[in-house]
Amino acid sequence: MAQTNPNGPTLQHLALMVRDIEASHRFYTEAVGFEQCGKLGEKAGIDFRFYRGAEDRHHDLALVQIPDPSVFPPANTEWKMIENKVGINHFAICYPDRENFLERLQVLRDLGVEFRQRGNHGMTHSVYVSDPDGNGVEFLYELPESVWLGDVNAALNYWEPMDTDGDSALDDSTDYTEFASS
Repeated sequence: MAQTNPNGPTLQHLALMVRDIEASHRFYTEAVGFEQCGKLGEKAGIDFRFYRGAEDRHHDLALVQIPDPSVFPPANTEWKMIENKVGINHFAICYPDRENFLERLQVLRDLGVEFRQRGNHGMTHSVYVSDPDGNGVEFLYELPESVWLGDVNAALNYWEPMDTDGDSALDDSTDYTEFASS
């Protein structure tokens, strides 16, 4: 597990405005594996839901139903790593270990979620998908620190593509490339 700097900031949660909160709820509970842990706004006439990945967290994600989805164009779920737009490119969901990650890949496949990209990212093994609103979501597990700690920049710049279709899209090698400082 990655070490955090006790003196520095960390990202605590993400709140997403969504077109169809029921579709997003299904994606984030069924595909991602979050549990809904709260709801806000029933008295105020808004649908604002909270989700978490572990019981020791109050929430990791919030979904907010936009009041009038008809004023927006349909969601573009053709997510790409590089696009000519401003906003979030993607956010990452980390699973505790390789086995949980591989189980989640099978769940994604069973739900028919399309893998946009999959690869060995030097410090993670990752798969990128689109949520119902077209937000890029990276599913990953972190490789052992010994693999990337020697040269974080080299690991960040490494990309080995992996299959996104068929049975091989669920394969995962533990023959990790190690990055040492030069």
